[in-house]
Amino acid sequence: MPPPTSQDSLTIPGFDPELRERLRARAARNGQSVQAEALLILQSALAASDGPSSSALHARIRARFAALGGVDIVLSEREPARDPPDFT
Repeated sequence: MPPPTSQDSLTIPGFDPELRERLRARAARNGQSVQAEALLILQSALAASDGPSSSALHARIRARFAALGGVDIVLSEREPARDPPDFT
């Protein structure tokens, strides 16, 4: 990944000082600049949000198996429910 240039700047007004310090500490732990660490966090968050919603389980399953061509399931007619057993 190329380093950010002076044209690629982002200003965030009201950036919480505690959050800024946590970002600085994380960047130091990872041996990166604050800007590089922030860019990595943003890329990771946006990449995760590009896929199907985590709450849509059916969409995630469909996406995973779409390359296999899908399956047609024939559903049989449902019968009325039986009466529950009487244990008296």
